[in-house]
Amino acid sequence: MKKRLASTSSDFSKLDRKTIERNRRIQMKSLCHQLGSLIPPNLKPTKSKFMLGQQDQLDLAARYIKHMTERIEKLKRQKEQAMSNQSSDRKMMDTNIDTKLPILELRDLGSGIEVMLVSGLNKTFMLYEVISVLEEEGAEVVTASFSTIGDKIFYVVHAQVKISRVGVETTRVKDRLQEFIAPLEIWPEDM
Repeated sequence: MKKRLASTSSDFSKLDRKTIERNRRIQMKSLCHQLGSLIPPNLKPTKSKFMLGQQDQLDLAARYIKHMTERIEKLKRQKEQAMSNQSSDRKMMDTNIDTKLPILELRDLGSGIEVMLVSGLNKTFMLYEVISVLEEEGAEVVTASFSTIGDKIFYVVHAQVKISRVGVETTRVKDRLQEFIAPLEIWPEDM
């Protein structure tokens, strides 16, 4: 009886090993197929009769991965170089901006206006005055925000036209805002 139980358990273990091996082969085949499907079609052979074997697909995938890794490294180097150039350009731009503060930009968005204003910490003004000018000229303020970065204050105001057929004359708004911020340039720094 012991011999029979031993042979039965060894039969089960053989079946288990066969099943495990078959499942492993099915999974590997599926993974190889997935890997092959990730290779761009332009890198695969064009002849429809010629099918790549599993080993050829793996070789092609390995070459493609190596190529993409090299490309990623090249792009990272280019990005680092561009970022270092940009930071040096930004430093130069910051010194140029400091001498030209405050800066006023107005963008006509058709049915709206975007006002961007940059000032220094020592040349501040009230945001409500900018909003008042916009509203007096026929625009309704949708959003207004500011942020302080370093020694600069950035104001952004989005407004839309109250009456679309009348509109808002952006040059007039810009002139009024320019008059409003121009005295800031004349004021002494200690006031």
